[in-house]
Amino acid sequence: MIEMTSGDIAAVTGGELVDGSTDDTLVTGPVEFDSRRITPGSLFMALPGARVDGHDFIAGALEDGAALVLAGRPVGLPVLLCPPVADTEEAGDAGTAQRNAAYLENDPDGVAERVLTAVGRLARFNTDTLVADEGMTVVGVTGSAGKTSTKDLLGAVLSRGGETVAPPGSLNNEIGQPYIALKADRNTRYLVAEMSARGQGHIAHLARIAPPSVGVVLNVGTAHLGEFGSREAIATAKGELVEALPDAAHGGLAVLNADDDAVSAMASRTTARILRFSAQGSVGSTGNTADYYATGTSLDEVARASFTMHHPHGEPVEVHLGVFGAHQVSNALAAAAVGMECGLDAATVAAALSEHVAASENRMDVRTRADGLTIINDSYNANPDSMRAGIDALAYTAAGRQDAESWAVLGQMGELGDDGRGEHIALGEVLGQRRIDHVVVVGHGINQSALVTSAEEQGLDVLHVDNTDGAVNVLDLNVSADDVVLVKASYADGLWRVASGLLAGDEKN
Repeated sequence: MIEMTSGDIAAVTGGELVDGSTDDTLVTGPVEFDSRRITPGSLFMALPGARVDGHDFIAGALEDGAALVLAGRPVGLPVLLCPPVADTEEAGDAGTAQRNAAYLENDPDGVAERVLTAVGRLARFNTDTLVADEGMTVVGVTGSAGKTSTKDLLGAVLSRGGETVAPPGSLNNEIGQPYIALKADRNTRYLVAEMSARGQGHIAHLARIAPPSVGVVLNVGTAHLGEFGSREAIATAKGELVEALPDAAHGGLAVLNADDDAVSAMASRTTARILRFSAQGSVGSTGNTADYYATGTSLDEVARASFTMHHPHGEPVEVHLGVFGAHQVSNALAAAAVGMECGLDAATVAAALSEHVAASENRMDVRTRADGLTIINDSYNANPDSMRAGIDALAYTAAGRQDAESWAVLGQMGELGDDGRGEHIALGEVLGQRRIDHVVVVGHGINQSALVTSAEEQGLDVLHVDNTDGAVNVLDLNVSADDVVLVKASYADGLWRVASGLLAGDEKN
């Protein structure tokens, strides 16, 4: 963040310096919500959660050098006391976000809402200052699948043009958005903000914290269908990003997927300039002409794509991705469009895409053991679209190896609502269509049971285990060298433990 005094921060947030906190303390950052990361000059935001309350760690944060603490209630220590949230549009946004964040469910007194609203105001001030004074460009990216992978690709591309804030991981909600925005400082040229939603108004709220001038919409699938109720409602929520963009005359740019009907239709919801990308060729699956598109796509032995990238700024260039899965072509084209529209040349963009490897943990992270066993660890999250992409990568990789067998280690896809059981039945059918050799299902919930039954009906070899330890044991006893294992489930299932257990220090150098 930019350097500010505690008094300036109080003025921006509307907070009050209490219990000995003075207005002339220089706050240099960074901003942290984990007291263990505090360094001299930091700002600590004390957030209450389901298990711990940041207010209990304020004394330690001050001892470790925190220059200022944002608190939601008095604690008898020098802090900036965040004000009650007024009945404003901002308050409505914050309240919606709060109700849909599981880790803020235990906030009956609105303490977390106070802190989040204050830090959101500070992030907005930081962003506006850097855009106005330093010319920083804010890029927002959303979609039902691929947000984090595309954010990472955007970081790789844009960093070729200047200092870029696009940290690994999925910091894409009402806590992560201001946290990332406050990572930007006077040297930052590009800020990449990944935007997620579990309800209407969420992306609009995030876009007010760090207003983007460039918006990327990847796809509208069925992730979080349980919260939204329909794909149309998901499209309405995702389209809030393009609605937040400035008009074309003021630099607004919407980068839309020409292979997704719901995304292409978002062009009518913005006055920003429109560019489209397509992994299917010059005309996308929706019939819209693509400005950035791929031809000649091929996959190597571990499903890394190579393709010719066409663009509106000259001759096509060759791209050889270092990330895994055919679906990454679309993500790469989106990142390329942003990079080139921000002034980078095609050769620089192609090199950045080709040299990039997975930056965020448990996202299509492909490792090979010394004995040749390959593990595709995509265990961070799962929805029907990303499950199919992972299974496709598994089938393709195994098919390219003589005598190799494919193993799908799967948990459940969460947040699908009433469609959950049906989607898991459909997933079993996909496994059969891709001729996966072995399926290991972890857990005994309704969704897992539906998947087991469906996969067995497809004639597949299915093993049903209680937990991740059971999955590791089954695999250790049954896999052969050169087999390929996909590990995938929603975050709560913790299936990355399976990938870790299989590798266990035996990764090939």
